[in-house]
Amino acid sequence: MSRTRAWADTARLVEHLRRGLAGPLPGADAQALMAPRPRPGWRPGPPPGAARPAGAVLLLYGSPHGPRLVLTRRAAHLPTHQGQISLPGGACEPGESPEQAARRELAEELGVPPAAYDLLGALSPLHIPVSGFLLHPFVAFAPARPRLTPDPGEVAGLLEPSLSELADPARQRTVFRAHEGRRYRVPLFDVDGEVVWGATAMILAELLTVLGAAPRPAPLEEDDR
Repeated sequence: MSRTRAWADTARLVEHLRRGLAGPLPGADAQALMAPRPRPGWRPGPPPGAARPAGAVLLLYGSPHGPRLVLTRRAAHLPTHQGQISLPGGACEPGESPEQAARRELAEELGVPPAAYDLLGALSPLHIPVSGFLLHPFVAFAPARPRLTPDPGEVAGLLEPSLSELADPARQRTVFRAHEGRRYRVPLFDVDGEVVWGATAMILAELLTVLGAAPRPAPLEEDDR
Protein backbone atom coordinates (compact mmCIF):
# COMPACT_ATOMS: atom_id res chain seq x y z
CA MET A 1 0.00 0.00 0.00
CA SER A 2 1.33 3.46 -0.89
CA ARG A 3 2.02 5.96 1.87
CA THR A 4 -0.67 8.25 0.39
CA ARG A 5 -3.30 5.53 0.74
CA ALA A 6 -2.10 4.49 4.20
CA TRP A 7 -2.11 8.07 5.49
CA ALA A 8 -5.62 8.62 4.11
CA ASP A 9 -6.78 6.66 7.18
CA THR A 10 -6.63 9.82 9.25
CA ALA A 11 -7.84 8.30 12.52
CA ARG A 12 -5.10 5.66 12.45
CA LEU A 13 -2.42 8.19 11.52
CA VAL A 14 -3.47 10.56 14.30
CA GLU A 15 -3.33 7.75 16.84
CA HIS A 16 0.11 6.75 15.51
CA LEU A 17 1.26 10.33 15.97
CA ARG A 18 -0.19 10.58 19.47
CA ARG A 19 1.66 7.42 20.55
CA GLY A 20 4.89 8.48 18.86
CA LEU A 21 4.87 11.88 20.52
CA ALA A 22 4.29 10.28 23.93
CA GLY A 23 7.31 7.98 23.67
CA PRO A 24 11.03 8.72 23.31
CA LEU A 25 11.48 11.20 20.47
CA PRO A 26 14.13 10.89 17.72
CA GLY A 27 15.28 14.41 18.65
CA ALA A 28 18.50 15.92 17.36
CA ASP A 29 19.33 12.95 15.11
CA ALA A 30 16.11 13.51 13.15
CA GLN A 31 16.46 17.30 13.14
CA ALA A 32 19.99 16.94 11.73
CA LEU A 33 18.64 15.24 8.59
CA MET A 34 17.50 18.66 7.34
CA ALA A 35 20.01 20.89 9.14
CA PRO A 36 22.23 23.27 7.14
CA ARG A 37 25.93 22.44 7.39
CA PRO A 38 27.73 24.21 8.84
CA ARG A 39 25.06 25.68 11.11
CA PRO A 40 26.34 29.12 12.19
CA GLY A 41 26.10 29.86 15.90
CA TRP A 42 25.10 26.32 16.87
CA ARG A 43 27.05 24.27 19.39
CA PRO A 44 26.49 20.63 20.42
CA GLY A 45 24.97 19.98 23.82
CA PRO A 46 22.35 21.86 25.83
CA PRO A 47 21.17 25.23 24.45
CA PRO A 48 22.67 28.34 26.04
CA GLY A 49 20.91 29.58 29.17
CA ALA A 50 20.20 32.90 27.47
CA ALA A 51 18.05 31.25 24.78
CA ARG A 52 14.55 32.72 24.88
CA PRO A 53 11.70 30.13 25.07
CA ALA A 54 9.20 30.15 22.23
CA GLY A 55 6.35 27.95 21.01
CA ALA A 56 5.09 26.96 17.56
CA VAL A 57 2.29 24.78 16.20
CA LEU A 58 2.39 22.19 13.44
CA LEU A 59 -1.33 22.40 12.61
CA LEU A 60 -2.54 19.34 10.72
CA TYR A 61 -6.07 19.00 9.39
CA GLY A 62 -7.99 16.17 7.78
CA SER A 63 -8.53 16.01 4.01
CA PRO A 64 -9.68 13.24 1.63
CA HIS A 65 -6.08 12.22 0.88
CA GLY A 66 -4.73 12.43 4.40
CA PRO A 67 -3.70 15.25 6.72
CA ARG A 68 -2.39 18.56 5.44
CA LEU A 69 -0.07 20.93 7.29
CA VAL A 70 -0.45 24.70 7.58
CA LEU A 71 2.74 26.68 6.92
CA THR A 72 3.06 30.45 6.76
CA ARG A 73 5.18 32.85 4.76
CA ARG A 74 6.56 35.45 7.16
CA ALA A 75 5.86 39.08 6.31
CA ALA A 76 8.74 40.99 4.73
CA HIS A 77 8.95 43.65 7.46
CA LEU A 78 9.41 41.27 10.43
CA PRO A 79 12.72 41.60 12.32
CA THR A 80 13.95 38.04 11.61
CA HIS A 81 13.49 35.35 8.92
CA GLN A 82 11.68 37.77 6.61
CA GLY A 83 9.76 36.08 3.79
CA GLN A 84 10.70 32.57 4.89
CA ILE A 85 8.28 29.67 5.16
CA SER A 86 7.63 29.05 8.82
CA LEU A 87 5.29 27.64 11.46
CA PRO A 88 2.85 29.85 13.34
CA GLY A 89 4.56 30.67 16.61
CA GLY A 90 6.60 33.13 18.61
CA ALA A 91 8.32 34.02 21.86
CA CYS A 92 6.81 33.33 25.26
CA GLU A 93 5.44 36.35 27.08
CA PRO A 94 6.26 36.80 30.80
CA GLY A 95 4.71 34.00 32.85
CA GLU A 96 3.69 32.06 29.72
CA SER A 97 4.62 28.45 28.97
CA PRO A 98 5.75 27.42 25.47
CA GLU A 99 2.43 25.61 24.94
CA GLN A 100 0.48 28.70 25.93
CA ALA A 101 2.63 30.81 23.61
CA ALA A 102 2.08 28.37 20.74
CA ARG A 103 -1.70 28.42 21.18
CA ARG A 104 -1.78 32.22 21.50
CA GLU A 105 0.37 32.73 18.40
CA LEU A 106 -1.79 30.36 16.34
CA ALA A 107 -4.84 32.39 17.31
CA GLU A 108 -3.11 35.71 16.62
CA GLU A 109 -1.45 34.78 13.32
CA LEU A 110 -4.18 32.64 11.76
CA GLY A 111 -7.30 33.22 13.86
CA VAL A 112 -7.52 29.55 14.95
CA PRO A 113 -8.87 29.19 18.54
CA PRO A 114 -7.84 26.28 20.82
CA ALA A 115 -11.35 24.79 20.55
CA ALA A 116 -10.78 24.13 16.83
CA TYR A 117 -8.06 21.51 17.29
CA ASP A 118 -6.72 18.74 19.51
CA LEU A 119 -3.13 19.05 20.74
CA LEU A 120 -1.49 15.65 20.17
CA GLY A 121 1.87 16.26 21.84
CA ALA A 122 5.22 17.98 21.47
CA LEU A 123 8.32 17.44 19.36
CA SER A 124 11.86 18.12 20.59
CA PRO A 125 12.85 21.73 21.36
CA LEU A 126 15.17 23.30 18.79
CA HIS A 127 17.73 26.05 19.45
CA ILE A 128 17.70 28.70 16.69
CA PRO A 129 20.93 30.71 16.96
CA VAL A 130 19.91 33.44 14.49
CA SER A 131 16.95 34.58 16.62
CA GLY A 132 18.20 33.30 19.99
CA PHE A 133 15.06 31.22 20.55
CA LEU A 134 14.65 27.78 22.06
CA LEU A 135 11.62 26.76 20.00
CA HIS A 136 9.16 24.19 21.38
CA PRO A 137 7.05 22.68 18.53
CA PHE A 138 3.59 21.27 19.30
CA VAL A 139 1.60 19.03 16.96
CA ALA A 140 -2.13 19.75 16.67
CA PHE A 141 -4.92 18.18 14.61
CA ALA A 142 -8.26 19.50 13.36
CA PRO A 143 -10.75 17.06 11.75
CA ALA A 144 -11.30 19.43 8.80
CA ARG A 145 -9.64 22.58 7.52
CA PRO A 146 -10.31 25.29 10.11
CA ARG A 147 -11.16 28.81 9.07
CA LEU A 148 -7.79 30.49 8.51
CA THR A 149 -7.66 34.29 8.72
CA PRO A 150 -3.99 35.32 8.40
CA ASP A 151 -2.90 38.50 10.15
CA PRO A 152 -1.36 40.59 7.34
CA GLY A 153 1.00 42.19 9.84
CA GLU A 154 2.74 38.83 10.34
CA VAL A 155 1.72 36.47 7.54
CA ALA A 156 2.23 37.15 3.83
CA GLY A 157 0.72 33.86 2.61
CA LEU A 158 -0.02 30.21 3.35
CA LEU A 159 1.20 26.82 2.14
CA GLU A 160 -0.86 23.70 2.88
CA PRO A 161 1.07 20.62 1.72
CA SER A 162 -0.09 17.12 2.54
CA LEU A 163 2.13 14.93 4.71
CA SER A 164 2.50 12.62 1.72
CA GLU A 165 3.90 15.49 -0.35
CA LEU A 166 6.45 16.34 2.34
CA ALA A 167 7.46 12.67 2.58
CA ASP A 168 7.94 12.36 -1.19
CA PRO A 169 11.70 11.97 -1.92
CA ALA A 170 11.19 13.93 -5.15
CA ARG A 171 10.37 16.99 -3.01
CA GLN A 172 13.47 16.66 -0.81
CA ARG A 173 16.81 17.89 -2.06
CA THR A 174 20.07 19.48 -1.03
CA VAL A 175 21.62 22.58 -2.53
CA PHE A 176 24.92 24.32 -1.93
CA ARG A 177 24.86 28.03 -1.27
CA ALA A 178 27.55 30.62 -0.72
CA HIS A 179 27.07 33.30 1.94
CA GLU A 180 29.66 35.81 3.15
CA GLY A 181 32.47 33.85 1.57
CA ARG A 182 31.44 30.50 3.05
CA ARG A 183 29.83 27.49 1.36
CA TYR A 184 26.81 25.85 2.99
CA ARG A 185 25.08 22.53 2.41
CA VAL A 186 21.32 23.26 2.71
CA PRO A 187 18.73 20.45 2.73
CA LEU A 188 15.21 21.60 1.86
CA PHE A 189 11.66 20.60 1.01
CA ASP A 190 10.32 21.85 -2.32
CA VAL A 191 6.60 22.61 -1.84
CA ASP A 192 5.00 23.79 -5.08
CA GLY A 193 8.15 25.70 -5.95
CA GLU A 194 8.50 27.20 -2.46
CA VAL A 195 11.61 26.39 -0.45
CA VAL A 196 11.17 25.13 3.13
CA TRP A 197 14.52 25.00 4.93
CA GLY A 198 16.30 25.86 8.16
CA ALA A 199 14.53 25.42 11.50
CA THR A 200 11.16 24.69 9.87
CA ALA A 201 12.62 21.87 7.77
CA MET A 202 14.43 20.47 10.82
CA ILE A 203 11.18 20.34 12.80
CA LEU A 204 9.35 18.72 9.87
CA ALA A 205 12.15 16.13 9.67
CA GLU A 206 11.42 15.01 13.22
CA LEU A 207 7.67 14.89 12.54
CA LEU A 208 8.22 12.68 9.49
CA THR A 209 10.66 10.49 11.43
CA VAL A 210 8.04 9.92 14.13
CA LEU A 211 5.73 8.77 11.31
CA GLY A 212 8.35 6.37 9.96
CA ALA A 213 9.15 8.51 6.91
CA ALA A 214 12.47 10.15 7.77
CA PRO A 215 13.59 12.47 4.94
CA ARG A 216 16.69 11.61 2.90
CA PRO A 217 17.44 14.63 0.70
CA ALA A 218 19.88 13.95 -2.10
CA PRO A 219 22.57 16.51 -3.04
CA LEU A 220 21.87 18.39 -6.25
CA GLU A 221 23.23 21.28 -8.27
CA GLU A 222 24.33 24.76 -7.18
CA ASP A 223 21.41 26.99 -6.14
CA ASP A 224 21.60 30.75 -5.79
CA ARG A 225 18.03 31.54 -4.74
